This record gives sequence, structure tokens and C-alpha cells, in this order.
Amino acid sequence: MGRAIFTIVALFPPLVITIAFLAVPAIRAFFLSFTDANALGIGGVDFIGLENYRYMFSDQVFIKAFVNTLVLLVAVPVVTIAVSLVLAEILNRSGLKEAAFYRTVFFFPSIISLTVVAIVWSFIFHPTLGLVNTMLDALHLSALKHSWLGDASTALASVGFTLVWQAAGYYMVMLLAAISSISRDYYEAATIDGASAIRQFFCITLPEISGIIIITLILSMSGTLNLSFTLTTIMTNGGPNNASLVLLKYIYNQGMTNGNFGYAMAMTVFTLGFTIILSIVVQKVQRRAEG
Repeated sequence: MGRAIFTIVALFPPLVITIAFLAVPAIRAFFLSFTDANALGIGGVDFIGLENYRYMFSDQVFIKAFVNTLVLLVAVPVVTIAVSLVLAEILNRSGLKEAAFYRTVFFFPSIISLTVVAIVWSFIFHPTLGLVNTMLDALHLSALKHSWLGDASTALASVGFTLVWQAAGYYMVMLLAAISSISRDYYEAATIDGASAIRQFFCITLPEISGIIIITLILSMSGTLNLSFTLTTIMTNGGPNNASLVLLKYIYNQGMTNGNFGYAMAMTVFTLGFTIILSIVVQKVQRRAEG
């Protein structure tokens, strides 16, 4: 009895905090999504039913932002984990004395402020002074020079590349730890049987760390959804012509810039529902892979 009371008392403060800062705002956002709430409070707050949701699915800007978000959610995690896996395998097999140094170098971008990362890569992609176009000039490939962030065909890809660069080292460390834990006996036996390094990678390494790969994919998807807001805001501001606009940025624009709180909350509820469904799907895939 005493232990039960202690447990209740110990859990009460975090429960109150969770309700106050998560549950209450979520309920309020859900309620506001059915209203015409605005920043100025003009005309009060009127219940308009599903009007915000009807408008949302006919709003071409919202659809564009959702598609851009989906592209990043699929492409960035896959490319990031693929790059991380290759780097981890190379470092694991290299046997270099400087392996710890390279681990630090690859990991370093993940601890830099995302704002700094966005500003630095904005300069790197600059059409006249940027490192990318300068290198193309030096390699006599001036025909490939581009306004990477100012062109609708490359803006989203440039943001995605920056996300991969920022996160690859972080997941490389996780995957390297998983690879290092695999028994060397497997590789020695495979080598005796004449298996090449590539065959060992696909037949031993990948199956042994499949669970960790799925976990890193989940983490990368979550990170991409959150970090894409900061990068697109600083690097492109969602442009040009909404080419790099993502859901969180559009929600911010509608709620904080335009003051359309009701519509912004409707998009927030949609994003929350989409995230929950995505999490359930990924968890089912993870269980199937592990089982």
C-alpha cells in the first residue's frame, strides 16, 4: 500500500506537466480547427464545422507542401541511412589508426547548430560566390552552374542534401557500434569459404543489424519532419514559388504570419494524424522485420 501511494505521488508531477503542456494544447488545437479563429479576434470565434478541412484538401499550396514533405520523408532517411551504412562499413573494415579521427569528423556536423548549418550551406549554394559553383568553374564545368536555392527544380533537393550532410555522421556512429558488435567468427568463416567483402556485407552485416537500421530510419524520419522547418525557413523561405515549402512551414505561415489560427490548427491536426499513422505503419514493418 505504501509503495502504491509513493508511486502515485512520484508520478503525479510529471502527469500534471504532461496534461498541462501537451494534452490541453492538443485538445485546444483540435477545438480551434473547427472555428474561424484569427489573430486579430475580429468577429469573435465562430464554429464553422469541417470548413477548414474542406478548404485544406482544395488548397493547392497545402497539397504542394504535403507532397514536398512526403518527398523529404522518403528520400532523406533512405539516402542518409545508406550513406551512414557505407561510411560505417568502410571505417569498420579499414583498420586505420585514424578511424577515431574520421568518426569525429563525420559526427561533427550533427552537433552544429542547425541555424549555423543552414546559413553555411546557403553560402555554399550561392549562385555567384558559393563553393559549389566556384568548384564547377575550376573543373571547367561552368555549364552545370546553377542557382541551387533559387531554382524550383533544385531548391528542395538542395535542402534535402543539407539534411543528409547534417545527419549522416550521427547515424553512422550508431550503425558502426552495431556492426562492431557482430561476432568476427562469422566473417572469418565467410572469408575461408571464399566470400567477398561485398557478399559478407549483404549476407552477414545487413541481416545482423536490420533492427538497428529500421530504428535509425524511424529516427531519421522524425528528425527530417522537424528539422526541415528550420532549414527551409532560413535557406529558401519555402520558395521559389513554394517549391521547397513543407507542412510545418506552411502551418507557421498561416498561423503566425497570416493569423489564420483556425486553418493552421486544422493542418496541425492533420499533421498529427498523419504522423501517428506513419508511426503505426513503421512499427508494423519493424515487427515484421524482427519476426
